[in-house]
Amino acid sequence: MAYNERLAARVRKEFATRATELEEKRMMGGLCFMVGGKMCVGIAGDRLMVRLDPAMYEAALTRPGCVPMDFTGRPMRGFVFVEPEGTKSAANLQSWIRLALEYNPRAKSSRRLKTKPNRKK
Repeated sequence: MAYNERLAARVRKEFATRATELEEKRMMGGLCFMVGGKMCVGIAGDRLMVRLDPAMYEAALTRPGCVPMDFTGRPMRGFVFVEPEGTKSAANLQSWIRLALEYNPRAKSSRRLKTKPNRKK
């Protein structure tokens, strides 16, 4: 699945105005913006993925264009997708990114898989 390059450019611009250091990673056919080594926001197709405080999850779902993120068929609490209608205006996009950045310092880093040493015979 390709991701929306125009939305990616808008997200990059928003992070730049905040002077936020980030790393971009292509993941699951989309683009992920990592802050502090943790997933912050991403783009999957035309949708913005937002990692937010799980306590804000239910309230976020009441906002225009916001739907549960359910890659596995089961919603992931603390992660939402925002459809294009919810990111159309600059103010809405800024609001979603602000929510993600506010939670980022408290978010847990994903566990890294331990690799087994390469044993030669």
